Amino acid sequence: MEQIAKVFSIEKLTHDVLRITAEKPANLTYLPGQAVDISINKPGWEKELRAFTFTSLPQDDHIEFSIKTYPLHKGVTNQLLSLTKGDELIVGGVFGDIAYKGEGIFIAGGAGITPFLAILKQLEKENKIGQNKLLFANKTKADIICEDRLSRLLGKNFVNILSDEKQEGYEHGFISTDLIRKLISKDTNYFYLCGPPPMMQAVEKQLSELGVAEGSIVKEAF
Repeated sequence: MEQIAKVFSIEKLTHDVLRITAEKPANLTYLPGQAVDISINKPGWEKELRAFTFTSLPQDDHIEFSIKTYPLHKGVTNQLLSLTKGDELIVGGVFGDIAYKGEGIFIAGGAGITPFLAILKQLEKENKIGQNKLLFANKTKADIICEDRLSRLLGKNFVNILSDEKQEGYEHGFISTDLIRKLISKDTNYFYLCGPPPMMQAVEKQLSELGVAEGSIVKEAF
């Protein structure tokens, strides 16, 4: 069932990522890590559905999304750049396969971090961050979403890798079998994976090479 949600605020998280908060539709339920179909309640855009992951928690009195924008595509995310407080979103059905099962390594590429932001926020609320680790792949340092917050939350268990830039204290290149192997410990029971399909395929192959059982991989295509 589609419901209308009025926009409360829009702010920039990075040079191309927006944080949008809106009113929470009545009877909306979801789990940390899940997504929902959204369209914009403006002429010509009502039927243009896109899936965005909640970065708010189910118990919050609002909904929040952290959305990477692509102005050159001239599509929905470009329209989001012109949203203002009081504009309306159309909120559709909730879905998603990523859910927290136990301690492990979160592996994200770019905007694929969003389901993990919600899960980590929930774990922080419950004081259950434990030895969870996050390996986050981006092009440049400027692309890292919520870097300061994640650094405070995870400390040395937050590892960044940059493909297009060399920075001291950051891995350089692409996610590799060796890099994943370094992060694995006795507390690693699950591997949570979300990002662009080519990255997901590469990482799944690397996990297979490391002998990780398919049942230990929790994934979502982004």
